[in-house]
Amino acid sequence: MTATASPTFTREPELSHKEVLEVLTGLLSMLFVAMVSSTIVSTALPTIIGDLQGSQTSYTWVVTTTLLAMTVSSPIWSKLADLFDKKLLVQVSGVLFLLGSLAAGFAHNVPQLLGARSLQGLGVGGLMALAQAIMGSIIPPRERGRYSGYMAAVMAVATVSGPLLGGLLVDSVGWRWCFWAAVPISLLGLAMLQRFLHLPRVRREVRIDWWGAVLISIAASLPLIWVSFAGRSFDWVSVETAEFLVPTALAVVALVLVERRHPEPLIPPKILLERTTTLAVIASIAVGIAQFGTSVFLSQFFQVAQGFSPTEAGLLMLPLILGSMVGATVSGQLITRTGIWKPWMLVGTVVLIAGLALMGPTDHTTPIWHLSAYMLLMGLGQGTLMQNLVLVVQNTVDVRDIGAASGVVSFFRSLGGTVGIAVLGAVLASRVGDHVATGLRDAKLPVPAETSGGGGSLDLSALPEQVVTIVRHAYGDSTGYIFLIAAAVTVITLVAVALMPHTELRTTVAKHDEKDPLGLEQPID
Repeated sequence: MTATASPTFTREPELSHKEVLEVLTGLLSMLFVAMVSSTIVSTALPTIIGDLQGSQTSYTWVVTTTLLAMTVSSPIWSKLADLFDKKLLVQVSGVLFLLGSLAAGFAHNVPQLLGARSLQGLGVGGLMALAQAIMGSIIPPRERGRYSGYMAAVMAVATVSGPLLGGLLVDSVGWRWCFWAAVPISLLGLAMLQRFLHLPRVRREVRIDWWGAVLISIAASLPLIWVSFAGRSFDWVSVETAEFLVPTALAVVALVLVERRHPEPLIPPKILLERTTTLAVIASIAVGIAQFGTSVFLSQFFQVAQGFSPTEAGLLMLPLILGSMVGATVSGQLITRTGIWKPWMLVGTVVLIAGLALMGPTDHTTPIWHLSAYMLLMGLGQGTLMQNLVLVVQNTVDVRDIGAASGVVSFFRSLGGTVGIAVLGAVLASRVGDHVATGLRDAKLPVPAETSGGGGSLDLSALPEQVVTIVRHAYGDSTGYIFLIAAAVTVITLVAVALMPHTELRTTVAKHDEKDPLGLEQPID
């Protein structure tokens, strides 16, 4: 009898609650760093873009670049998690994030900042994807809601402290420390990972889907670049538009062919063809648009439209953050206790749609307490959906595919967020440009050529007081429109969740409770 090629592995016993918490200590430390870096920048961006002489388009791309890098790299990290040592991969992604943070702090113009943010995005993509994969490898789905609540709490603390810390840093030592402050925390997180994170070691033949990675990058990047320039640098229907969209379509077709034939595809067709995963992917795209595409512009609304300082803007974001924390923690605990997930996700989707729709009529005269109530609803809905969409998909696959399955959902959620920021940013820039131009004409003031495309400077300190008022009103009266768009898109999430088959969460890590819980042993001929 001859044995077929089989992987070499070392299987560790199932972890106790204490051991799981020790693993999560290091893992969540790095996630904390990644989340803080994002939320710190959210309140600092108006100041950063003004200081670097950027425009509304630059503002959008500072966020979009990070999300794009995270989106493109997330399925690659997830597939690598199924092939290589997850601990090493988490450490590599943490180092990339640390280097990106250092570079961003030294940026002297918008292109340099975009490059540094791309490097940060690569690191964040790894941290987010690998966190899901590692949790799926050591915790049964039925128990995962409990630990997802811990993850949600850490993210909430990071999100709460980020805007406040960012505002304080901008108002005291300067915006560059919003990036540099992540360095010591990153080093601490890496040290804790080395100390506490211990995982089963799996070694098998590695075949990286490099063509898939290239095609995913092309298919995700070109539409975003097109959206940023269409309607401003060239017409929506034009030769330039075709030069962006035709290669995109070809890349998608080629990606499908490559993924069907590759033995280790980045986006496994067998996972995507499963009904629950397909619907979760559709729901994740819409959730990403609602989550990233709206919250990014809230801080800008408070600072530019309402005139609040970065610190005050961070405080005003607390209802959204609190709602997200409560939604994720409570839903996670309820799912763990009952094993039932669908009703909670349906309720969360309805609450999210309601919050977004109520934000729609917002203008520069809307009372702050109204906005706080609407943001609380948005946060509750987002928190209920984000981790649980990943959880539902993880429940449908075996542990050997947990990384790829988690990555698929994270990829499409990030893609939705990236597209959402690009599209909603373009819509906002266009509407702001129109409102500013109208306001300047009504005030008998000259209208700069770049105003119509939304490309005017965000450095309000350099503008006359009368023009500043016009710009503030333009942002205040334009921002609500993007929430209405997000609410309409989120209806797709409601339909997708409603169509998901309801399955009870299993109580074992592996899909089948076998002697080989990791699914690594191969039959012998």
